[in-house]
Order: sequence, then structure tokens, then C-alpha cells
Amino acid sequence: MARVAAGPEIERLIQLLARLPGLGPRSARRAALALVKKKEQLLGPLAAALAETRDTILTCEICGNIDTASPCTLCRDPARDRSLICVVEEVGDLWALERAGVINGLYHVLGGTLSPLDGVGPDDLSIAKLIERARDPHVKEVLLALNATVEGQSTAHYLMDRLAGANVTVSRLAYGVPIGGELDYLDEGTLAAAVKARKAM
Repeated sequence: MARVAAGPEIERLIQLLARLPGLGPRSARRAALALVKKKEQLLGPLAAALAETRDTILTCEICGNIDTASPCTLCRDPARDRSLICVVEEVGDLWALERAGVINGLYHVLGGTLSPLDGVGPDDLSIAKLIERARDPHVKEVLLALNATVEGQSTAHYLMDRLAGANVTVSRLAYGVPIGGELDYLDEGTLAAAVKARKAM
């Protein structure tokens, strides 16, 4: 990354911002400049929010969501439909579905997908915990809301086989979701249509 005409603290800020998804070196420089220019209104509150988040963030012991309490807000909510578990790859996918307002059930975050080329096998994901949750007599449906990638498809097939012993309906999102598409990048309307048109597997 090219150096900027600033001290090492600002250089470090730019380097850290550039590590964030979607921010390259140029965007990181712009973001750093905006933060520094609005030190009181933006930089101070952001630094405080980051420190607070660092100190309070937890992973939900039940579903794998990120929250400030475990069990998370969603798992503790008595109004949620406990007969449905929606399985997602990552927390960002859970957040996308929540933004769309199409799932009133519970969630389960796998923590990725099976990828033998990358050395990710079933033991590296939260699959055993999912199978255990699916065996709860209150659970009637497991919705596999995995990305339409090769890894997402193969993970879905693996989960179908593993869930065969549980007394649940296994369904998938209907894919108006493009092949290779990731849930976190889809608009709420597409997600809503995919959930409503889900199919049993």
C-alpha cells in the first residue's frame, strides 16, 4: 500500500481499515480521512463503539449468532416459531434473512461450508450441534438457506443425508437466487420469494 503524508498512527488506521471486506487501499484512505476530519462526531464514538463491542461480543451457544448475550436475542425470543430451524453458512446470512423479515423461526449458523480443497470437513463446522437440535421433538422443519455455490450445494446434500434420521422435513430455498449467489448480497424481495417458495428435499 502506498504511503500517505501522515504519521504512523494514521498509516496504521488506513492499514486496518483496508483489511475490512469491500475496502481496498483507496477506500480505506478515504474512510480514514473522513474519520480524522470528524474526530469528535465520528472517530471518538466509533472508537468507543468498537471497544464496547470487543468487550461485550459473544457467540450464541445455541445457534452461533453474534450478540452481547448467550443465548442470543433470537434464541431467547418466546414469539419465535420453535418448529423451524433455518440453517445458514455465516452470521451475515442470518442478518440478511432477518433484514428481509421472512424467517420467524430459529437459526443455526454452520460457520462455513464443506470444502475438502480448503481442508474444511464436517468436524470443522457446527453440524453435530445442528443434528442434535433437529432431534428435538418440537422441531418439524429444517430449512437449508445455504448459498447457491458448489460448496453450498454439496454441504446441503451432506446435511440432507445426516438429517435423514431426524423426524423433520428438510427444505431448501427456492432459487430465484442465482447460482453462485451469496445471500448477504441479495435484496430483501428476492430472499422473501426464495423463502416462500422453498421446497422439501
